[in-house]
Amino acid sequence: MLAPQTVRESTAKVMERAVHVRLADDACARLAQRILAEPAAASWDATDHFVGEARLTLRYLLVLDALNFCFWPDEGFEYGHLARALRVVIIDDPQAFDADRLIGLTASQLAAWLGRPLALLEERARLLRELGAVLAAEFDGDVAGLVAAAQGSAARLATLTARYLPGFRDHGLHRGHQVFFYKRAQIFAADVWGAFGGVGAGAFDDIAELTTFADYRLPQLLRAQGVLRLDRASAQRIDGRQEILAGDALEIELRAATVQAVERARDALGWLGRPHTAVEVDWWLWHHAEAAAEDLPPHHRTRSIYY
Repeated sequence: MLAPQTVRESTAKVMERAVHVRLADDACARLAQRILAEPAAASWDATDHFVGEARLTLRYLLVLDALNFCFWPDEGFEYGHLARALRVVIIDDPQAFDADRLIGLTASQLAAWLGRPLALLEERARLLRELGAVLAAEFDGDVAGLVAAAQGSAARLATLTARYLPGFRDHGLHRGHQVFFYKRAQIFAADVWGAFGGVGAGAFDDIAELTTFADYRLPQLLRAQGVLRLDRASAQRIDGRQEILAGDALEIELRAATVQAVERARDALGWLGRPHTAVEVDWWLWHHAEAAAEDLPPHHRTRSIYY
């Protein structure tokens, strides 16, 4: 089964059993109306990213998405800072993200790339060493081989990324049942599609198969918009900025509800005659969440390598 399908099916089952988070169908419908009335960037944003020769671009994107998690413990460093820092690295040294270089990467070298140490720095460096080792062993050292193996399918690329790279296997347990999210594996496929404008390496005919990329910023916005409804104790945990352990039922339900909220908004957009992909809805939500970050209620705080 392909990764996006497992995400849809398993998160739907989480919501059938959820006790901390529920979805408001009327708010999902209003979200669809808001997307139509308040357009934001619904395309890949090249402003912060490196886009150049195809092989370099693919290497940059996979390194970026291998590190795209857990920014909240570090004040003043968000995804955009990461994207720009890595862009500088590959422009200054086009071989920096070669597999044989990644295999020997240290945490101190990574901190130098980023201009500062980040939370989970040792784990971030380990994930890049893992990435280099897998590419060397399985794809002749090149990300282009991984993308080519997907044979023009975004869903297959996400699946292969999670299959070959353990650090991308984003899943957990909810009340004894396995649930899948594959946030970074799917976002890598979407980034390839977006960076290449849907042609060349990014010529995927099934981009609509991807789900949203469940993180902590999207549920923050969805809660503020009334789409996600929390029980009182859970709201107090989040508003009190208590750290929620990875795998906690509340964490799993927040992420599952985010996936299912986007699915329902997509359904509503289709009924309105304005079909959107989950990727487009995700980008809309993320841009709005980033723009309103200072005015939103707190997001949940979980230390995780997955988002």
